[in-house]
Amino acid sequence: MDFSTTKPVNPKILKNIIFDFGGVIINIDYRLTARAFEKLGVDNFENLFSQKAQSHLFDKLETGKIALPDFRNELRDIINLNLSDEQIDAGWNAMLLDYPKHRLDFLRNIQQHYRTFLLSNTNQIHKDCYYRSLHNEHSFNNLDVLFEKLYFSHEVGLRKPDPAIYKLVLDQNRLKPEETLFIDDSLQNLATPQSLGIQVYHLANGEDIVDFAKNTLNFTGIE
Repeated sequence: MDFSTTKPVNPKILKNIIFDFGGVIINIDYRLTARAFEKLGVDNFENLFSQKAQSHLFDKLETGKIALPDFRNELRDIINLNLSDEQIDAGWNAMLLDYPKHRLDFLRNIQQHYRTFLLSNTNQIHKDCYYRSLHNEHSFNNLDVLFEKLYFSHEVGLRKPDPAIYKLVLDQNRLKPEETLFIDDSLQNLATPQSLGIQVYHLANGEDIVDFAKNTLNFTGIE
C-alpha cells in the first residue's frame, strides 16, 4: 500500500493513540545486531532478521511460541556456531539503544489528553534488556506508568501485522477505530490497521514522535 496517498491524521476526532516501541519510543538500530553477529562469525545475519523481514525462528520468539533455551539452540544450529547464551543475547540486544528523556516526558504529558497504549513486536530477551536500561537510565521499573495498557507480542501470542493483534487492543479497551491512531516506524505494520479503520502514521526518516505530536496533533503540552 502506498501510504503517501492515505488520508492525513484527523486530530479533531482522535481520542486514543497506540504507539509502537522500537524506533518510536526507544532508539533502535537493527544494523548493530547484524554487525555484532558478523563479528562473532555469522555471515549474512540480515537474511535471518531485519526491520522488514525475519525468519520463522524469530517469529516464534516474538510470539512466545519457543522457550529461550530452545531459541538459542535452534539459532546455533542455523548459524552452525557454538556461541554461548551470553554471546547470543548480547548480539541480539545490540540493536537496543537509549530512551531520550524528552520522549518519556512527552508520554507522561500526552496521557492526560489521550488514552495511550503500547503495541510492540518484541521478546523476553529484549524486554529484560530494555527494562534494565529504563531503570538504569531513568529509574523506571517498567513502562506501565506511561501507558494505560501494554501489549507485547510474546506475551499475547500475536505479532504485527496480524489483524488479530490490532483487534485485541481495540476490543479489550472498547476503542473506536476512527478515534484511534496507530504510530509505527515499520511501513509493513500499517496497512492492516488502516484496513480496520484505524488512523495510521508512519514515523520515518528520523522523525521524532514529539515533533509529530507538535506538528500534526497540535499538541502543545510538551515541556
